[in-house]
Amino acid sequence: MTLHLPNRRSLLRAGGAGMLGLSLPKILRGEERTSAIKSRAKSVIFLFQWGGPSQLDTFDMKPDAPDTVRSPYGPIATSAPGIQICELMPEMSKWMDRVSLIRTMTHKMKNHASAGYYALSGHEPPSDDQRLRDSLDLYPAYGSVVDHLMPNTNGMPTFVAYPHVMRDGSVVPAQHASFLGKQHDPLFFLEDPNARDFALPELSLPQGLSVDRLQRRREMQKLIDQQNRMLEYSNQARGFDQYYQRAISMLTSDNVRKAFDLSAEKESIRDRYGRTTYGQSCLLARRLVESGVKFVTVYFSNSIGGRRIDSGGWDTHGFDDTRMYKIVDKYHLPITDQTLPTLLNDLEQRGLLDETLVVWMGEFGRTPDINKNSSRDHWPQCYTALLAGGGVKGGYVYGKSDTHARFPIENPVKPEDLAATIYYLLGIDPLTEIYDLDHRPLIIGGNVVKDVIA
Repeated sequence: MTLHLPNRRSLLRAGGAGMLGLSLPKILRGEERTSAIKSRAKSVIFLFQWGGPSQLDTFDMKPDAPDTVRSPYGPIATSAPGIQICELMPEMSKWMDRVSLIRTMTHKMKNHASAGYYALSGHEPPSDDQRLRDSLDLYPAYGSVVDHLMPNTNGMPTFVAYPHVMRDGSVVPAQHASFLGKQHDPLFFLEDPNARDFALPELSLPQGLSVDRLQRRREMQKLIDQQNRMLEYSNQARGFDQYYQRAISMLTSDNVRKAFDLSAEKESIRDRYGRTTYGQSCLLARRLVESGVKFVTVYFSNSIGGRRIDSGGWDTHGFDDTRMYKIVDKYHLPITDQTLPTLLNDLEQRGLLDETLVVWMGEFGRTPDINKNSSRDHWPQCYTALLAGGGVKGGYVYGKSDTHARFPIENPVKPEDLAATIYYLLGIDPLTEIYDLDHRPLIIGGNVVKDVIA
């Protein structure tokens, strides 16, 4: 096990705090960073809209723009005075007085893989490359950082992610713990929460194998590992021992199994979320945070979309006559208008919304100019993220885009700034350092967008 010593700045700060009772063990665990900030959120539900939703067709409509730019869908008034959204989201319009919109998200990555990594880690990738490969040199997922700095002690996993692997050819980085070690990987699964027989094989023992027998096997494996010193010499295996032990703990936990038991929900509630993979995934996210999971990532789809308008992600360029505006959207926006307000309402009714931060966003937006296929292309220069609950303002818009939603003209926000805001709301200082495989200190976040915080 490698002990990472704090840097000089941390020690100097800690020296001044010594008489306040700050002990060296707390410093080494990083608690001097997390305890100084008031936690507004206990949990995060990160709804990742793979493919890139159009800002002009959702939450930043420009009805006065020319017809080559403005959405074919009209804007509607909402519960928040002065905020209009797409007419295909009438249910969501009732919730706009309780959410914040950041309309000036911006970066330069035009490829899904690089932009996806940026969105999922809060760190700019080394290149804008569709072939960006997963690597231990790249940053971990948000939930893995949370598990590293503020791991659960309630018997529940800290970080759960599902039900797809994000890829555009190759697997997109930042879906796991990367250099932090396997012990901080999410509890990840590919099973469909909408399936009639949904269950996680990870939470059930093989037939004929008792927990006691499994523990005995594990003790034998430990001896073999010590003899081979495998864990000491293999970076790939780093943390596997802790990961295995955590898996055994979950096998014996009634609370974990109950959290994943969607059959315990009333049929009427399941219907309200929508009998889709995404809808039931959002319902499961509510069950998980209710049970004490700190970070839940729900992936909208397993593909960017591209050549379909009735399945997949938000990447509707208009290939093969699948124009974004060929027919009224009967997939992306209707699913969003059913699941997102239902999730927010369910959290509120259960007294969870104030302590649960919900983030809805993609890796980038879409071009202001409608292309020759009556669709929109990739556009990272200006797009929208939605935040709700967990200490953020309601009925609030941060930043201002230009008349075509092409560029920010006030208060641009980079993905690292949104990352910093998420960490801050959880009570984690964005200046906290984590260490890569070469033991270099790396800052986890950018600048907190404090104006969205209530």
